[in-house]
Amino acid sequence: MKAPKLCLAILAAVLAIGLPVAPVGYAQQSPVQGFAGIHPIDAHVHVYIETPALNAFLLRNNLLFLDIAVLDDRDPFYKSFEAQYGGVQSVIRGTPGHASLCTTFNPYDFEDSGFSDRVIRQLNENFQQGAVAVKIYKTIGMEIRKKDGTYLMPDDPVFRPIYQDIAAHNRTVVAHLAEPTSCWQPPNPSSPDFDYYQGHPGEYAYAHPEWPSKEAILAARDHMLEQNPNLRVVGAHLGSMEVDVDEIAKRFDRYPNFAVDTAARVLYLMLQPPNKVRKFLIKYRDRVLYGTDFEMLPDTNAERELSDLQDTYALDWKYFATKETFDCKGHKVTGLGLPKSVLRKLYHENAVHWFPGILAKPTIVSSR
Repeated sequence: MKAPKLCLAILAAVLAIGLPVAPVGYAQQSPVQGFAGIHPIDAHVHVYIETPALNAFLLRNNLLFLDIAVLDDRDPFYKSFEAQYGGVQSVIRGTPGHASLCTTFNPYDFEDSGFSDRVIRQLNENFQQGAVAVKIYKTIGMEIRKKDGTYLMPDDPVFRPIYQDIAAHNRTVVAHLAEPTSCWQPPNPSSPDFDYYQGHPGEYAYAHPEWPSKEAILAARDHMLEQNPNLRVVGAHLGSMEVDVDEIAKRFDRYPNFAVDTAARVLYLMLQPPNKVRKFLIKYRDRVLYGTDFEMLPDTNAERELSDLQDTYALDWKYFATKETFDCKGHKVTGLGLPKSVLRKLYHENAVHWFPGILAKPTIVSSR
């Protein structure tokens, strides 16, 4: 799900490009200065085209992407692993040191003979080519069914040898499982995700009462974490526990192998009491990774999309790094003013820890 484009007008005065990093505190710098000065890692993007504009953007922001492949048979582009893999390869080759690969695998033939062996062979090849992580997607739990009619869940035994192999290679699973709670609720124009589900009715669980509940999917996710204590798992989109950081904290306390990213869910943090979120981010400073869910497909306008991404970075930095109060999508938001050490964890160090090898220059084959 793409991050909402929020409250950009309030940031126009501070978005000058190419400013040098001034030797002042993060909270006193413009969003561009502070963000670039921390050498940020956006740990959740979907970028499949390399352009001069992208190169300049990454260099200007001292930025590294974790570029994530996804398989979804409901979407024309995301049906093809080869198209995505080739696109990510081009980004990694064209922006040396500024992008790393999160691969994925096809779960749709999970009941075919040799499924696990096939997936393991593919993933090991991807690991040799530099992949630092593996994505599993919400179609597990919300779309794919077994022959008996029940839904495939992330803790299904068919995945166990795959998870074990990922852990043995010291790689990480990025798990987008379930969706925001609003996905199971009646349409609500005030919901941060109202527009998304209006445009993607096929992913709207409220219209599909036959789908498993969110609670059932997250319980299966938790069981997966319990079964695989040596497997690092980063729960995408705040682990689909976006409405209350206390729910995330409970999992952190229970599963030391679990972290979350903020992709497309920063607004949900903004809607919670700032003191509560600030205490959460300071206490669990090692467990939350910054990400946006930025998407750039081959047929998109790179300059426009990157301009919007710069605005998103500026807004998020304003929230995390300053104590300013501002209006955003009809809500009054107070910045968290996180300590510099926590900002470095959020924007850089946690990605390095949870995705070993993300700073290394990947070895990418010339063709596939």
